[in-house]
Amino acid sequence: MNRDLTTGRPESVLWRFCMPLFGSVIFQQLYNIADSLVAGKFIGENALAAVGNSYEITLIFIAIAFGCNIGCSVIVSQYFGAKDLKRVKTAISTSLIASGVLCAALMLLGILFCSPMLRLINTPAEVFADSKLYLDIYILSLPFVFFYNISTGIFSAMGDSKTPFIFLAASSLTNIGMDIWFVAGFNMGVAGVAWATLICQGVSCVLALVVVMKRVGKLQVKEKAPLFSARILKKLALIAVPSMLQQSFISVGNIIIQGVINSFGAGVMAGYSAAVKLNNLVITSFTTIGNGISNYSAQNLGAGKTDRIKAGARAGLKMVWLLCVPLVLLYFFAGKVFLGLFMTSPSAQAMDTGIVFLRILSPFYFVVSAKLVADGVLRGTSLMGKFMFSTFTDLILRVVLAIILSRTALGSTGIWCAWPVGWTIAAIMSVVFYAISYEKKS
Repeated sequence: MNRDLTTGRPESVLWRFCMPLFGSVIFQQLYNIADSLVAGKFIGENALAAVGNSYEITLIFIAIAFGCNIGCSVIVSQYFGAKDLKRVKTAISTSLIASGVLCAALMLLGILFCSPMLRLINTPAEVFADSKLYLDIYILSLPFVFFYNISTGIFSAMGDSKTPFIFLAASSLTNIGMDIWFVAGFNMGVAGVAWATLICQGVSCVLALVVVMKRVGKLQVKEKAPLFSARILKKLALIAVPSMLQQSFISVGNIIIQGVINSFGAGVMAGYSAAVKLNNLVITSFTTIGNGISNYSAQNLGAGKTDRIKAGARAGLKMVWLLCVPLVLLYFFAGKVFLGLFMTSPSAQAMDTGIVFLRILSPFYFVVSAKLVADGVLRGTSLMGKFMFSTFTDLILRVVLAIILSRTALGSTGIWCAWPVGWTIAAIMSVVFYAISYEKKS
């Protein structure tokens, strides 16, 4: 159901809109968590390392699809807030066409360059074959990844966060069952994990597209909307491309860091693979709430109600900090329990690596969540330059410090110490940019 985010008490509106988004990202992350969980439990530590190793490369594709999501979501939100339904339709069809072309190009690049990328990050010989197999199957799922992201962007732009939540909940739970069935029942190994994910993503994508097309078809316009607009594509690109670059460079940075981690062996790789899934669950959740704040800000900007944006930012900050409290406590004090979900009889090195990673990073969730709320407003109000500057600062600091500190007596622990430094400095920058930019717009 479409929802106008420009009316009603800002805090209540944002809570009702963002909570299903938070639930959606939990289930979205279950796709990758399920892959690692089943690989670690039913196949072995090397399989867990292979899936985790491949995951860093899949994040590049996900980053570009996510950029398409953000571009479509922000521009459609602005038109929807302005009640310009003709341009809403054209923006949606333009997004779908452009994303389809981009997806085809990425599939070709993925087929050609996945093996060289695995070698580039020093993938150990014992996990190389499984890593490549997982990636080869994942590339076939890219159309589903892209068009599902566009669909969820459209839902969010029109104020509907519940429909994608329902799709994701059903498909993610099904994915867990299929992972176990293909691996434990059919003994398909890492291939079973990848095929199960592809099938479930495909079903959810098709269902989402069908509902989106029906929803868009009901929008009443006085004259037929063009299927494609170069002008709107440019506006989409101004939001999408910086978001793609931001997410892609983060993924490239993570691949560089993965290469540093791989030099410490399969034990550290497995521990990191399990811990980073737990960490990404939190960060992606906060990012998704930030995206909700982007939709809220964009609709209100389109409606000319910039006074509501500041109240929305405060409500968003309260929301993420309330979520931080239980997450920090669970990861810091009960990290071993959660890590145990991914590994059967893990080596001491793997378990110790995961525990140290979570204990170093989790207290700083309060910091990075504040950055992601500020980033949400910056994106929603099209202030992409400031958003990218703080994000790249975070990335560069984390990569450089990870390389430097890993060569000290800290060893692999030095890699994890780089995260809080990058988060803290970038958070300060994003919050300052938000405060300055908002005052100008108010």
